[in-house]
Amino acid sequence: MSEKIKLLETFENQYPDRDYLIIHSFPEFTSVCPKTGYPDFAELVLEYIPLKLCVELKSLKLYYFAYRNDGIFYESVTNKILDDLVEVCKPKYMKLTANFNVRGGISSKIVVEYSSK
Repeated sequence: MSEKIKLLETFENQYPDRDYLIIHSFPEFTSVCPKTGYPDFAELVLEYIPLKLCVELKSLKLYYFAYRNDGIFYESVTNKILDDLVEVCKPKYMKLTANFNVRGGISSKIVVEYSSK
């Protein structure tokens, strides 16, 4: 288990018999490009249908902030975050969209999904 994943906390879903969609937006995500050392900025949009657990928001924010100084590619960080959240929350469905800001004339959107089916 990574040190970052230990930051994530959950709470019990009060409506486990009902499918409902939770959407959290985090417009202040930052990490570092491993090639240039320049900062990368993104908005992360997390969408999920919980089963038994929901992610606690303060812990989610601290988890996202833990990537601030990490040199990691867009694709890797997006997949790593989804993997960690799925491991902790065990949702029915989860989708993470990372909208990275323009750098060098190119904007990037990385979309990763998980389904328990």
